[in-house]
Parts: sequence; structure tokens; C-alpha cells
Amino acid sequence: MISFGLGVEDLADTRFALSPLGETVFSLRVLREPGLSALHLPWRGSVLARLGALDTRLLLSLVAPRLTLPDFLTPRPAAFDPGFEEELAAVRATPPGLVRRDLTAAYAPDPLPAALAGAARADDEPVAALRDAVCDLLRDYWEVAVRPMWPRMRRLLEADMTYRARQLAVGGARRLFAGMHPNLRWHDGVLYVDRMLSAHHVEAQGRGLLLVPSVFAHKPAPPVSPEEPPLLVYPSRGVATLWDPVPTADASTLDALLGAPRARMLRLLDEPLPTVEIARRFRITPSAVSQHLRVLYAAGLLTRARDGRLVLYRRSPLGDLLAGPGGHA
Repeated sequence: MISFGLGVEDLADTRFALSPLGETVFSLRVLREPGLSALHLPWRGSVLARLGALDTRLLLSLVAPRLTLPDFLTPRPAAFDPGFEEELAAVRATPPGLVRRDLTAAYAPDPLPAALAGAARADDEPVAALRDAVCDLLRDYWEVAVRPMWPRMRRLLEADMTYRARQLAVGGARRLFAGMHPNLRWHDGVLYVDRMLSAHHVEAQGRGLLLVPSVFAHKPAPPVSPEEPPLLVYPSRGVATLWDPVPTADASTLDALLGAPRARMLRLLDEPLPTVEIARRFRITPSAVSQHLRVLYAAGLLTRARDGRLVLYRRSPLGDLLAGPGGHA
């Protein structure tokens, strides 16, 4: 069992983040163990067909027999939505001593396999070379296995965070953690993560708690090392429908349903944009854009969020279904 002691200030500093690198690393478990989650078999089958000449032996060796992963591969996200290259750069900067520690901890009490044997040496040079080789392979693997689906995955993860934030606002920490996973328990200021191979307690002491929803995590996953700040990767809601084929939308039908201006606007909003930018691109007045946006938002086809003085609009998951894959004005 792993537990986190969270004071009032830590709960006030509880926040969410995404991690494209984390998703890439966690997906290695599914690639190695197809029986881990039947939900991901469609993804696994499609990825195996595209891997081609990519040598995954070193990557799969990072997953220990007990399905633990070394902490250095999943650094704490430095922002709410960091880029993959940004996170990978943090991994590449990991000191060899931490790489050695985390690989050993992931496999303990077993010895490291032959592919990772260089990490057991006292000399830092082979450890650094191994770290860099892993980073190079992770970048290639990300491009094939995760990046094509990342926009869809990110929307699902953002929807989960919105739901969790509402649970926290309505019922506090108890309600937030009660519905997150059966392995989580909240009692008297302590968050318990049951059924873990490690056993330690970490006091947050003002560092807060970072929550990271994941498509590929099959259970809550705190850091293996007690030296890491409180962080919890947890399984996201809605994964069961993630790999369902997206129906192809017929452009003429969408135009007939919504009207050509609104259909074009819906296709455009695969990225957050303010009213003034949409008006510039469509060469119409902001007031005309606002009328169309109100209708699309009321129909549940858009989401909106405030960024300073601007309100940013973006397609909702329902809007994605209507616009179809690759739908863009």
C-alpha cells in the first residue's frame, strides 16, 4: 500500500495535468500484455500492423514482469498540457544515477534483463547511452502508436478532468476519490492506494497532489519511489468507446443539417479559437459569428473556456462525431 498525507493546503493545490509521454510509456504494458485490457485490443492490433521495422525489444524490456515501470520515464508534467518533446527532453536530462535507481526499483527484487544490463554498471557512460537509446525509440514509437490518436485521447482525458473537478467542487476530496477507482480510499486526510507492490507513506507537506488521467493505466499508479512528490495517474472514464470507429460524415448532409456557415464553422473549430479570429477567417462580422456559435454551443457541438478577456470555442466530442475525422473548413 502507498499512501499520501494531504493537508488543507495540499488539497487546495490539487490539480490536473495531461502527459502524452506518460500515455506512450503506459501503452507499452498493453503492447506487451494483450490480456491486460480487452478494451485496448483494437488499438493494439492496429499498432502492431504499423510498427514495421521499429525494434520494440528494448522498449518492452522497460516493463518489468510485475508490470512496473521506471519512474524516470514518466516525469511530473511541468504544465497542464505539455508537449511530447518537452517531456522527452526532461527524460533525456535525467542523471544516470536516477536512471539506475529507477530501473533497479522497477525490477526489484529481480535482476535487470540483458537489454538493460548496462544500467547496473557503476560507470555512468553506459547508463546515459541506454537512456538516450530509450528516448530515441520512444519518439519513434510515439509517432506510430500514440500521436495519430492523441487529439481524440486528449479530448477524452479533458472530459474526465472536467467531471472530476465537478466532483471535487460538489463533494470535496471524499467524493472525488470515491468514484475514481476501487483501489483508492480517502480517510482522515490520507489517500490510500491499495494493492500496490511497494509500501510507503509520503507526506505532501505543501507540495499538493497532481492528478493525471490516463487512457492506458489499468489501475491507480503513484510513483514507485517515495522520494517523488505526490502524483497519481488514474484510469480515465470513457475508455470503452475510445477505439470505436468514427462514422464518416458526409459534407453535403452536414451542410443540410446545420446550414453551410455553421457546418464550416464546426469543421474549423478543431482548435480553440476566439470569436474575433473566427470572424477574420470567415470575413464576416463578430456579431454574425456569435449568433452561429450560440446555436452550435446550445446544441452541445461546441465547448467554451475563458482565456483572459477572450472566450475560446472548440468542438465538443459530439461535434467531432458530426464533423468526422479530418473535418476542417
